[in-house]
Amino acid sequence: MSSRKTEPLKGLRVLVVEDQAPIALQLEDMLVESECEVVGPASRVGQALRLLSDNDVDAAVLDLNVAGELVYPVADALEARGLPYVFATGYDPSDVAGRYGHHRVLQKPFSRRVFLQAIRDTIRQD
Repeated sequence: MSSRKTEPLKGLRVLVVEDQAPIALQLEDMLVESECEVVGPASRVGQALRLLSDNDVDAAVLDLNVAGELVYPVADALEARGLPYVFATGYDPSDVAGRYGHHRVLQKPFSRRVFLQAIRDTIRQD
């Protein structure tokens, strides 16, 4: 666990839930470059829930609206497992439902630096 403090992303298994392929690929690339293992990406809520139940996951990046469906069932499943996550959305951060408001919300577009720092911060808080 001490290596997680110096290299908090190395070896981390991150579920990516994003329905726009170019953005999903960009998130995946950023995570892989940081030595994470990507689970997914999932382009539908049901697919994300299946990936979550079938795989060990350490954290997640969730688009708020996935193919017209809000991602909250995935957030609930992550909460039930005590797993950290961030929202990555084109919506305003105030659009995130109140009970999820304590989670980090990255408003698209965001830089690689901002994205990776948000993941690091989220993992440290866990």
